Amino acid sequence: MSSHQTLIVLARGGYAARGVLYLIIGIFALLAARDSTRPKDSHKSLEALLGQPFGYFLVGLVVAGLLAFAAWRVLQATRDVDHHGKNLKGLIIRAGLFTGGLVNGALAFFALGLLVSGMGRSGKTGGQTKDWLAHLLSWEYSNAVVYLIALIPLGVGIAHLIKGWKASFEKYFEADEDVMRYVRPVSRFGLIARGVVFIEIALLLAVSGSAYQAVDPPGMKEALDALQNLPAGWLVLIVMALGLIAFSVYSFAEAFWRKINMELPAWPHV
Repeated sequence: MSSHQTLIVLARGGYAARGVLYLIIGIFALLAARDSTRPKDSHKSLEALLGQPFGYFLVGLVVAGLLAFAAWRVLQATRDVDHHGKNLKGLIIRAGLFTGGLVNGALAFFALGLLVSGMGRSGKTGGQTKDWLAHLLSWEYSNAVVYLIALIPLGVGIAHLIKGWKASFEKYFEADEDVMRYVRPVSRFGLIARGVVFIEIALLLAVSGSAYQAVDPPGMKEALDALQNLPAGWLVLIVMALGLIAFSVYSFAEAFWRKINMELPAWPHV
């Protein structure tokens, strides 16, 4: 297989894996609108999936896909395959892509840990995370660190809102209007919903920054829990769950129709 074909398989497999993951999260969040014990984040959803028939096989596919997606994100950032450029806006976008690659890579290794060692060691991983957080947050200026970290999901969330509102993702699609007339509204809804979740995560981080404790940082579960606790929260959670499912559809659409740029910029000569 040529390097170009490998790139295509890497990218499309990665987008499909992200679609599977968000489909699982969305379905569990939909069920959680009536049962708050249901998982609402990627880690718990993967753990729940592991207990299903063929769970190990399915999680294995997700691991492979997430690793492919992480590699594709890093390639997008370092090789600028989508030609975002080296101006401030382009560098910010590429930094976001690189961060996304790291996050998806970490999630893949978490899922791989579930496959290799089973559920027993997942609690140990959480304990190690809390130990690292306790060490970090014992620093005199730890609150400032939390505020800075909150800028990451805030930026991602705002970018998703703009991308969904303007439907700017269309320029990366190779599909005719008969396809886009269905893909466009679902993708816009999914991007906006994911953007809202990320902005809420940023707000939760910022609010807790002044009194942050050595616990797991707020993530998608905490964001969806906060929505569920609003008046008519079950209805809000249903809407957001449908939005996350819509984002999974957007990811599957990218797996099928996204342009995968073959004209890679050359590596700089040393």
